[in-house]
Amino acid sequence: MYKIKKILPGLMVSIIIGFISIFLAKFVPSLGAATISIFLGIILGNLFLNKKIFNEGYKFSERELLSYSIVLLGSTLSISTIMELGLGGIIFIVIQMVVTIVGAIYIGTKLGFSENFRYLMASGNAVCGSSAIGATAPVINADDKEKGIAITIVNVTGVVLMLLLPVLAEVLYKHELMKTSAIIGGTLQSVGQVVASGAMVNEATKDLSTIFKIVRVILLVVVVFIFGHLKNKTNTEIIKEEGKISNKKIEIPWYVIGFFITCALFSMNLIPIELSHIAKELSSKLEIIALAAIGLRVNFKDLIKQGKEVSLYGLFVGILQIVTAIVLIAILL
Repeated sequence: MYKIKKILPGLMVSIIIGFISIFLAKFVPSLGAATISIFLGIILGNLFLNKKIFNEGYKFSERELLSYSIVLLGSTLSISTIMELGLGGIIFIVIQMVVTIVGAIYIGTKLGFSENFRYLMASGNAVCGSSAIGATAPVINADDKEKGIAITIVNVTGVVLMLLLPVLAEVLYKHELMKTSAIIGGTLQSVGQVVASGAMVNEATKDLSTIFKIVRVILLVVVVFIFGHLKNKTNTEIIKEEGKISNKKIEIPWYVIGFFITCALFSMNLIPIELSHIAKELSSKLEIIALAAIGLRVNFKDLIKQGKEVSLYGLFVGILQIVTAIVLIAILL
């Protein structure tokens, strides 16, 4: 009951903003409920809904509701849809991640940051934001301060790119599905940011961007093992740390497994079309509520008060990701 009481205020605010957005979208269908939801959340959150009492509910709405939305999304997509990424899409993801990791470490070295902080920034930007940082930290023995600063700057970078990439994709690709989905799903830091940014374009882009992102999340374990080796740990030590990560349930997020299970069931026609339509509708509603929570958690003060060098670090890594993505898309997609 105590946990429910902590979650309820922020959850209710997110739900209310989500349904207001759905209502407003009827009058401005060109924007869509998802776009309205996140921007309404940003505005109201920075004006007066950024109180501490709402924080737990916002976090729950963003993480849990978005996770359920992704699992339900799987029941509307077949394996053939995922295969649309093709070999070029997979190669794009792998090279993009490698360049981001190497580039983040190099930039951090030039700016004089510690080895641990460079590794946290590399994993957070290359894979899946806070979750990747949380998974990498115990393997490299990073302290809480390094972890906290890395999470903050990675999320700040992600928020800026989340708003920028739909505009950039319109200019470069006229919102062509594959290329727009690649730059959004292959670049943005967190799953929530990918869903939000993709939704600002259209439903199809949101879905395909999410698939790009899920492939990156799957590679989290590989990245964690690599950083463990770079820190000169033995295989036994890494496996031991991975055991700790597994116990904390951040090795492979549960929604990734759930997504592939529901996707497989739909591909085998074990999920009826009628049920798939219901899942799609419910997934959309949960997503809109989660996006409201994402917007409500964007704090402009955090964007402003970051130190100059840390802010430059995030800026340079973000620019590197965008430039790399544009070049790879031109070559591979």
